[in-house]
Amino acid sequence: MKRCCFLFAFLAALSLAAAFPAWAQMGMDLFKRPAITKVFHPVVGKGAVYVDSGRDGKTTRTVEIAIVGKDTFEGKEGFWMQFVSTDSQGKTLLGKSLITPGDYQLHRMIIQQAGQQAMELPANMNPSRKQQMEDNFNDWHSLGTETITVPAGTFSCEHWRNDKTHADTWTSDKVTPFGMVKEVSANGDTQVLSKILDNATDRITGPVKQFDMQEMIQQIQQQRQRPQP
Repeated sequence: MKRCCFLFAFLAALSLAAAFPAWAQMGMDLFKRPAITKVFHPVVGKGAVYVDSGRDGKTTRTVEIAIVGKDTFEGKEGFWMQFVSTDSQGKTLLGKSLITPGDYQLHRMIIQQAGQQAMELPANMNPSRKQQMEDNFNDWHSLGTETITVPAGTFSCEHWRNDKTHADTWTSDKVTPFGMVKEVSANGDTQVLSKILDNATDRITGPVKQFDMQEMIQQIQQQRQRPQP
């Protein structure tokens, strides 16, 4: 299923594809900040739960996104944004990123898979990925205000459209951290707000170890060697 919408572009911007297939990374310069990114407003403890559905209406996964703490990086205020993705088979991926909203940059990234120790990944920038994501954000423009109803309630939203991908996104300042209430991609995939979180807490447990490329390669090899059921 191919998704081209704003929220997943943003999540991809805050992750690390080089280490794990499910993640990608990007940072963004403030002076180039596109208008749609104004919807990002982090508040500790606040968050949202989304439900993804294919054009057949079947749920494919749920995504929980929340701000679970504050920190500093080189004297700048930062927020820990946690995201939990659970697919239709119940497989969950948990992670959190330290973001400084003032310059719109990611500085730290921690992930934890079920039953494993939390791991901090390198957060170095990928220039080509950064440019790709900046171009994506600049493709969005506002179509004005609309009122829409989703499982979480009725919201007065700003409607955004991406002329390149033909995706639509509706955002509200009542929703933290991304403002997103609903997305519809060109192929009919949808993502809707199902619940607003008011007391979100950090779900990363246990000590955090630094990323070890050799260890990751060994784990992948072991998984490939295991007999399939």
